[in-house]
Amino acid sequence: MKKRIMVVEDESIVRLDVSLMLEDAGYSVVAQAGDGESAVEQAFAHKPDLIIMDIKMPKLNGLKASQIISNKMNTPILLLTAYSQQEFINKAKESNIYGYLVKPITEASLIPAVEIALKQAERSNEFREKINSMELKIKSRKIIERAKGLLMDKQNLSEDTAFQKMRKISMDKQVPLEKIAKRIILKYEAQ
Repeated sequence: MKKRIMVVEDESIVRLDVSLMLEDAGYSVVAQAGDGESAVEQAFAHKPDLIIMDIKMPKLNGLKASQIISNKMNTPILLLTAYSQQEFINKAKESNIYGYLVKPITEASLIPAVEIALKQAERSNEFREKINSMELKIKSRKIIERAKGLLMDKQNLSEDTAFQKMRKISMDKQVPLEKIAKRIILKYEAQ
């Protein structure tokens, strides 16, 4: 499936040129904008896989638009600029920026930057999913451990016996262990 890209550039000729380079390389340009306010609206409406955004634009500059988009969405952003000043680079590090291209843009610089940004975003999403999964497992484990501790205390059971008892109930009732643990916590902490 073609990756969906949004191009944000206040100079219409540059915007068209970048869009054509992307389409020639097999990408789908799903939206275009000429200022930061429109960029924010278009990003939320189209949810692109990548946003290529100029820094200097009317109404709302690219850095501020990037920050607004990054606060609500996890879309990677490649910045375009005619400037290679350090202050822009430092501000760009604060948002979901995956690259920085200095104009004039050529296909030789654009396409590799797009490919790298998309790949880095994919990796970032994989790590985020792994972290979320681990956090859920830890939360579940804490609930189970708390319930096990309550059983040990209230029923004077060993750690292994308390766990085996919870596990047996879980298997007999075909209910996840975490649900059994929550019921035990409710029962004993209400007393």
